[in-house]
Amino acid sequence: MSADEEVVVQNKNKAHRKDKPAFESIFQDVAERISCSWKVDPFLREDYTNAKPFLEESSFATLFPKYREKYLREVWSAVTQALDAHFLACTLDLVSGSMSVRTTRKTFDPYIILKGRDMLKLLARGVPVSQAVKILEDSVACDIIKIGTLVRNKERFVKRRQRIIGPDGSTLKAIELLTQCYVLVQGNTVSVMGPYKSLKEVRRIVLDCMKNIHPIYRIKELMIRRELAKDPKLATESWDRFLPKFRKRHLKTSEKTAKKNEKLEAKNEARAAAGLPAAGPSKPAKKVYTPFPPSQLPRKIDLQLESGEYFLKAHEKEAREAEARKQKQSETTAKRQAERAQAFIAPAEEAAPTVEQKRRQKRKAAEAEIVEEEAGADGGETTKKKKKKKDKQRSEDDDV
Repeated sequence: MSADEEVVVQNKNKAHRKDKPAFESIFQDVAERISCSWKVDPFLREDYTNAKPFLEESSFATLFPKYREKYLREVWSAVTQALDAHFLACTLDLVSGSMSVRTTRKTFDPYIILKGRDMLKLLARGVPVSQAVKILEDSVACDIIKIGTLVRNKERFVKRRQRIIGPDGSTLKAIELLTQCYVLVQGNTVSVMGPYKSLKEVRRIVLDCMKNIHPIYRIKELMIRRELAKDPKLATESWDRFLPKFRKRHLKTSEKTAKKNEKLEAKNEARAAAGLPAAGPSKPAKKVYTPFPPSQLPRKIDLQLESGEYFLKAHEKEAREAEARKQKQSETTAKRQAERAQAFIAPAEEAAPTVEQKRRQKRKAAEAEIVEEEAGADGGETTKKKKKKKDKQRSEDDDV
């Protein structure tokens, strides 16, 4: 052995160890295997030519509201035709208000009965038949989200439900485009149809909206995710640094006061522009301080003892209450009758003046003119002529 050559000392325990492959090659290998194993083949009749019929009949029934009865009667032939293609039978019971679907001797797909059940549920929730038929496809699933019990206040519930739809349905359209789902808001439920992965996103958006988180935040996040998915370099990286983080910001007392002062300044500027005096901060009037606590209010029993009602018997109390009720009813009826009678009272009419009253008015007007003419600075001749004219008018009036 030459001196240039170095002897490599090898540990016996590590004699059979090999170098680990790179992480990227392992990831690609696993991804290829998963893609092959997760490939879903279509469920065809040709693959089950020798399949025997099911041992037992499976059936599902669902109720539908009264207002859907007319529509279901019109489209039931289309529903039957769609289910017949998958060898399912269906019935519509208008007496009990229910729909049912069941398997037949020719049914070969064991999962198609659940698809038929989902189709009837969607029809009952207001989904049109042209859209509900798509649930029978293998790649389409559905989810009915119940939102009726998430908010107690009715007005608040209506406002938050309207946020899912948005102005002119713009928010709902954006959700449908980003998730590739069909979304229908109906009453106390939200019906969703689409791929399995997208159903989770829509459910998250709807539930967050009912928790007072606006859908626009989730829509922005979905748009960013869609753009990031186009870049193959980011397939193995975390996207948290790109996604927006929306947090509820609780203002401090000083920040609240600053906001309040800004609003007050803007209000005073507007009042000054309009020529009005400046408005000061609205403070409630201070109450006069008294070291003594307020007097205790009397109990219900104390009031009954004072009035003597406490010592009355049960039938006497009932008679008293009935009498008070009758008196109140008589007062309200009298008031209503008076209000109704006002519509039949004739309005005050002004009588037309009689012939004698007209003559008197003319004489008074003529005398007033004569007095004015005499008081004027004109010559006597003009006054005489006018007097003659007036005398002629009077004689004509007397003849009439």
